[in-house]
Amino acid sequence: MSFTVKKPLRVLVLCHEDLVPPDSIEGLSDKEIQPWKTEYDVIHALRTMGHEVFPIGLYSDLNVIRQAIEAHQPHIAFNLLEEFHGDALFDQHVVSYLELRQLPYTGCNPRGLTLAHDKALSKKILAYHRIPVPQFIVVPVNRKPHRPKRLKFPLFVKSLVDEGSVGISQASIVHDDAKLAERVTFIHEKTKNPAIVEEFIEGRELYIAMMGNERLQSFTPWELLIERLPEGAPVIATSKLKWDYRYQEKVGVKTAAAELTPELRKKVEHLSKRIYRLLYLSGCARLDFRMTPEGEFYLLEANPNPNISFGEDFTEAAEHCGIHYEEVLQKLITLGLSYRRMA
Repeated sequence: MSFTVKKPLRVLVLCHEDLVPPDSIEGLSDKEIQPWKTEYDVIHALRTMGHEVFPIGLYSDLNVIRQAIEAHQPHIAFNLLEEFHGDALFDQHVVSYLELRQLPYTGCNPRGLTLAHDKALSKKILAYHRIPVPQFIVVPVNRKPHRPKRLKFPLFVKSLVDEGSVGISQASIVHDDAKLAERVTFIHEKTKNPAIVEEFIEGRELYIAMMGNERLQSFTPWELLIERLPEGAPVIATSKLKWDYRYQEKVGVKTAAAELTPELRKKVEHLSKRIYRLLYLSGCARLDFRMTPEGEFYLLEANPNPNISFGEDFTEAAEHCGIHYEEVLQKLITLGLSYRRMA
């Protein structure tokens, strides 16, 4: 379906300097395209829609943005950054810089990014508002875990701040104190960040894609399904499962519309909107849940600025609701242009 905008805009697309895509993908393999697929999909689609697009690569120099603003006078920055200066927690500072420059941007605001990136802080806020989250402790780098009695095995160990399933494997689920200490050390050494240890919630893994600022729209609940996992292995989104195409084929991984009763769908959508607002999210986000066999939903993570490449979970869920890829991108631009900071 072709989608052309009536009012083309000048759009500055912010990419990591290593992920600025070529103009054409002809002759390249999926493996070669994968690292910058999102950047290519967005830039290609925006140009197809009629916008004037200026991709710029960033690593640690904000002057690159300043110079691009002065050179191109963009109407909006389309933010595809996930880090700055190699630090995932610095991306909110780039967005703050855009606000200081009074340049509208797509995606989440600095406060929402700050709250959601810290998985412990976001869970404390949600628990205060009686939203179900796994119980947890945080283990700072170079410290050993001291498990309180309330925290029962099995437990799940991951980085406090890293995204993209970094450091997550089947070994992330531990069943005794010795394995807990071993896994915490692994996370410290691999990510150089604190570890969060939380109770493992048995059940189905669901993703809720959402867009909006004040008025929110949620798309079809999406579910992670694995057809050929070893018997007894839990369905979790490991790093290998997320990024290794051969392994995905081997174990039969797919994501699809979740089969939920109307009552459960209404319940998780209502919960998602509460979470989105409590964490001051804007633009778009994907909320990751575990649903227990009893139908209780526990928030695992809130992911502002999720992967929006063509065919990914977020855009597939939107497509399932009749919203095509170009329409998703245009809606993000519209939300960015209309965003007003909340008090």
